Amino acid sequence: MFKLGNENRQIRTAKNTPIIKKKLKKGILAEANNDGTIFVSPKLKEGSKKYKKTIAHELQHMNDMESGRANYGDNHVEWEGKMVPRKNGYIYGPNGCLPEGDPKHPWEAVALKAEKKVK
Repeated sequence: MFKLGNENRQIRTAKNTPIIKKKLKKGILAEANNDGTIFVSPKLKEGSKKYKKTIAHELQHMNDMESGRANYGDNHVEWEGKMVPRKNGYIYGPNGCLPEGDPKHPWEAVALKAEKKVK
């Protein structure tokens, strides 16, 4: 499961994305933050295929945020100009009320495609 982060820091671009190891909530491997950083679980072995796929996934979220396709706040997610509520680990998106990181969210489907490009 992947999750868009909810912390605010200095804005950066996906081209110079710092990857920061941080203990994350159970089941979360990484988080893309709208300040241009990515948090990754120290449980992921750096350089492993899973690590590379996880980073590709989060970089796609970063690219989507940088292009204006995606955005988020503590209480909402915005995708392609439409804002949807976010509360208690759930997002009330175009495909219904689903947990954060659910592959049925359109922004997650796009990020999952980015993972598939990793060999």
